[in-house]
Amino acid sequence: MNKRPKQIKAILSNLIQNIADHPEQFSKNPHHDFTRTRKLGIRQIIMLLLGMKGNSTTNELLDFFNYSLDTATTSAFVQQRNKLLPETMEMLFRSFVKRTSTTSLYKGFRLLAMDGSDVQIPTTKEDTDSYYPGTNGQRPYNLLHLNALYDLLSHTYTDVLIQKSHFANERRAFTDMVDRADDIPTLFIADRGFEAFNVIAHIQEKGAKFLIRIKDISSCGGIASGLDLPEQEEFDVPISLLLSRKQTNADKELFKDRNHFRFIPASSTFDYLPAKNKKSVSVAPYPLAFRIVRFPISDTAYETVVTNLDEKDFPPEELKKLYAMRWGIETSFRELKYTIGLLHFHAKKVEHIFQEIFAALIMYNFCELITSYVVIHKAKRKYAYSITFSVAVHICRQFLLKAISPPDLEALIAKHISPIRPGRSGPRKPSPKGAFSFLYRVA
Repeated sequence: MNKRPKQIKAILSNLIQNIADHPEQFSKNPHHDFTRTRKLGIRQIIMLLLGMKGNSTTNELLDFFNYSLDTATTSAFVQQRNKLLPETMEMLFRSFVKRTSTTSLYKGFRLLAMDGSDVQIPTTKEDTDSYYPGTNGQRPYNLLHLNALYDLLSHTYTDVLIQKSHFANERRAFTDMVDRADDIPTLFIADRGFEAFNVIAHIQEKGAKFLIRIKDISSCGGIASGLDLPEQEEFDVPISLLLSRKQTNADKELFKDRNHFRFIPASSTFDYLPAKNKKSVSVAPYPLAFRIVRFPISDTAYETVVTNLDEKDFPPEELKKLYAMRWGIETSFRELKYTIGLLHFHAKKVEHIFQEIFAALIMYNFCELITSYVVIHKAKRKYAYSITFSVAVHICRQFLLKAISPPDLEALIAKHISPIRPGRSGPRKPSPKGAFSFLYRVA
């Protein structure tokens, strides 16, 4: 029997109990909140947030209290959750990540994918930073932007930064998370939206590696468009740039050597050069070294990436494989929203929605950590098989909140598997949706 699931549960339970043992550190009114014994103490509130699915708040409470006549009311739950400091669930998420971090490496590197996803929340006009009034008959709505670092080998979120949509800045979120990442040999993998010298410089300063898809050489405004690159379908070109904001006559002559000198205008964010500097003040240019690599991904399509990985250990074919692994964060967003239930909120206050987002992230990591230790016994099958994550999530919720325990837990999860069919692709086939009679609409 594998002891790891019990250990993971114990880690999370102990972190929650530590919060419950020191309510004065996690409540808005330290000498008043959570000082009396109630049905919904601080531990019960956190466990409820972790176990919530897509049901109404009343039904969530009934399920949590096993349909007892003594079930707490929705009003009591709202009042109690409002006593928590806004950063409580975020702190719990970060503590859980730190205590459960793994050392899975690929050729000596931890693989962290960066991406962002919009999260639509209940409409509230008062939150102007996330509110959109809607146009052309569209209903008003509110959006948050979830920026995340995702470990592609352990399949867990390692860092998250939530921004209100009107002030969302994915590149700044990326650099902030790079700066506070652990000092472990890391390869950051990102898509085209993160193409920027400032992002590359932050990763370089961290002493880490990067692999970022960029705009193709034919596009305007990208890193590759300002370089002299071969007029070939495939290439691997080393570039060594000196970045400067100065435009003296001497500098302008240097900028003609496009593969070694680049001007960075004051309007472009670059944290390692002053936005303005006088001609009389000597400011050393910032050195940046990388490879521009273009490789085929199909018979007719090509991708261009920028990386500082070694050419011998990571030739173009290896870069292609690594970049394909980035898709793991895309599928994780789908599981986070549709399987864990991030699309279903039980509040309108943004503060409470933040609680539920971090609760969903904790539950996602908890489920992935549990399922990673479930062994699927090999058999004479046509395909390899993987855990059915939606079923695993349901079982892991019961394991955390109720009485399922190993080996029943592992056996139950291993019983529900799905075939892996690599290379499958095809156009989306949306099914038409007809009108429902008023007699059959949901109440």
